[in-house]
Amino acid sequence: MSQPIEELLRDLKSEDEGIRDRATQGLWEMWFMQKGMQGLQVLRQSQMMADSGNVRQAELMLTQLIHAQPDFVEAWNRRAVLFYMQGDYKRSIKDCQKAIALNPYHFGAVHGLGLCYAAIGNYHEAIATFRRALEIQPYSLTNQKLILECTAMLN
Repeated sequence: MSQPIEELLRDLKSEDEGIRDRATQGLWEMWFMQKGMQGLQVLRQSQMMADSGNVRQAELMLTQLIHAQPDFVEAWNRRAVLFYMQGDYKRSIKDCQKAIALNPYHFGAVHGLGLCYAAIGNYHEAIATFRRALEIQPYSLTNQKLILECTAMLN
């Protein structure tokens, strides 16, 4: 039996690293399974396509999934990751923003949005976004480090 989302989000703030890790894993599972096994299969297939270098096919699969299931947050997030990996930051930003609009607690999409802002040199926005990610995952060393790096870029 899976934990309620409120409990998982609260556990992200626990001082106990094991509790935080389980909560993180639980949320990712919840997000990937939002549309059941069928949705999960498409996400996995698109990832395999991308990993094998067939990025256009991966993008097409995710776009079709988004059209069929426009409320599938992880489909938006996965396509944002794909765009980010291609250096298409503007499209990645749009998909991150859509994922966050659907699920404001999606720390992956918030983190990804921060990475996009940093990549285009919008460090003020990146810092604000990484701080938002830290509100969800206060112990994220990655986001803390990125805030420091972006702050250094302002000087």
